[in-house]
Amino acid sequence: MITAPTPARLATAWTAMFAIAALLMGCDQPTPATGAGTAAHLAPAQATPAAVVLASDYVWQLPEGVDLPRIPANNPMTQAGFELGRHLFYDPRMSANGNIACASCHHQDKGFSDGLPHPFGTYGDAHPRNAQALGNTAWYASLNWGNPVTVQLERQIRIPMFGDTPFEHGLEEHNQARVLATLVSDPTYQKLLVAAYPGPQPDWNYVNHIVPALATFVRGLTSFDSPWDHYLQGDTQALSVAAQRGLALFSSDRLHCSQCHEANHFLTDSHVSQRQAAQHSGFHNNASVASFDFPNTGKFEATGKPEDLGLFRTPSLRNIALTAPYMHDGSLPDLRAVIRTYAAAGKTTQNRDPLITGFTLSAGEETDLLAFLCSLTDEQFVSDPRYANPWPDANGQLRPETPTPQPAKPGVPVQCL
Repeated sequence: MITAPTPARLATAWTAMFAIAALLMGCDQPTPATGAGTAAHLAPAQATPAAVVLASDYVWQLPEGVDLPRIPANNPMTQAGFELGRHLFYDPRMSANGNIACASCHHQDKGFSDGLPHPFGTYGDAHPRNAQALGNTAWYASLNWGNPVTVQLERQIRIPMFGDTPFEHGLEEHNQARVLATLVSDPTYQKLLVAAYPGPQPDWNYVNHIVPALATFVRGLTSFDSPWDHYLQGDTQALSVAAQRGLALFSSDRLHCSQCHEANHFLTDSHVSQRQAAQHSGFHNNASVASFDFPNTGKFEATGKPEDLGLFRTPSLRNIALTAPYMHDGSLPDLRAVIRTYAAAGKTTQNRDPLITGFTLSAGEETDLLAFLCSLTDEQFVSDPRYANPWPDANGQLRPETPTPQPAKPGVPVQCL
């Protein structure tokens, strides 16, 4: 009989697969809330000695055992900065054509992914990679699918804003001043900017004001209120019997899922905090495709090393049932397709991770594994008004999200019972 790991064991030891992938897009390029906790297991986190708390009034609501994330000394978390960043995140005016917001590719109801294999930029160009989900990015050891060098949100956010391979927001030298002027002339932003950056009013700019505020908002997107989180905190009833059987499969040497998606709050093998450095590289070749041609070469794009061809960042599985389609290229439409791809040991390709050996599941076991993956959904996170679109529509009603500007074949969210 297979027995699921107990919450205590899971909370103190990282059992660790290679399974599913969805999630923050972008190839690296050089470029110029507080809120009331909604669950008893979430409490204001206490700062460690290394915490950056100067000028900060932001309260982190974190479960026991989750340390504060690393925060840049020059961009402390503040509620005013978070609120400014939230408005910017949902504002399509922050693009060359006024039609693309960050939220165009990161929808709250989809775990801040977008449901498309490939997102589109302001000029309609498709991105070669799947848009990554954004929950708990503050703890990620790296942020892009293929480049381990991008480790800070303040740097990553510049890529979709100012990058040109492909154009996403499309901010270039000839239009940056116009877009910035549109933003800072809005009375709403004038109030938000002064609140976030009090004192003598400077010349508002992207590097010192817009980018840091966006980073503050994304850094504050925390997701720790799923049934899985409650189970980790000792509530053995939080997971159904089927989900507990699925957890046992997930953590087994038979499937190897938890070797790369550690069975803890982060569900990936590369995460950091103020107390802990990354323990693993977090990049693997899961053999989901047979070849890795430009621009989807993985870690190879940054290192040029043949052994890094096809190695992509291991995403977190948090909210995975909401973030279809999957893999770095959005090629697998649903979770059953993902499970069956791993069961078949992926495709024959160089640098395939040695843990990708294949396995056999009965129909019941597949259903149990899906039940566990569904337990990773944080319903509070995807409906929390603190993270929602603050801009009213023409009728004065708040809009749930900024629509994706181009149609595409959507992913298929799993039906979780």
